[in-house]
Amino acid sequence: MTDAAKTRSIDADRLNIHRRTASRLVFVTAFVLFALPCMAQTGQAQEPDSPDAPPPLKILPKDEKNKLSAETDPKSHASLALELSEGHLAKAEELGARNEFDSMFKELGAFNAVIDEALAFIAQNDTGNGKILSSSKKLELGLRSYAPRLETLRRDVPSSYEPYVRGLIKAVREARSKAIEPFFGTSVLPTRKNN
Repeated sequence: MTDAAKTRSIDADRLNIHRRTASRLVFVTAFVLFALPCMAQTGQAQEPDSPDAPPPLKILPKDEKNKLSAETDPKSHASLALELSEGHLAKAEELGARNEFDSMFKELGAFNAVIDEALAFIAQNDTGNGKILSSSKKLELGLRSYAPRLETLRRDVPSSYEPYVRGLIKAVREARSKAIEPFFGTSVLPTRKNN
């Protein structure tokens, strides 16, 4: 075999090695780009990472609605609303501890409905004469204790329930602000007359 033939044989061998290396590189690149993301999605599907649970309906039970409608005194109405909301929150905490999250959600919906009704009652009966102030203060003081308890609930629920509970915490904070709005109305401080 001549030197030229040996050189061509060596060049052909090197070319074949480069082609095999290039085809392996293409295969590995294709595997990384296509197979690994599919494997990662399969791994995620096995985790309990379901979409957010739909928020519960804010439904006030009929008997509670009747009790609240019958109570026309603002201070007594606020006391009754706090009593009912406390019952729903305590029941939700109990159900959450037993991992009955769907039932817990229903109780939180009723809890939210009671608070909304109490705020609507205050807004409806705020005539500007200051008579609603004591019930507003009572409601705001009662609502203060709910945010930490809801935060504890939020930490213990599955991730699909967490966004609603976080939103409920925010709603309770906003309810506290709305409850004390009558204190900052124009009827509390008299307007100054210009001379």
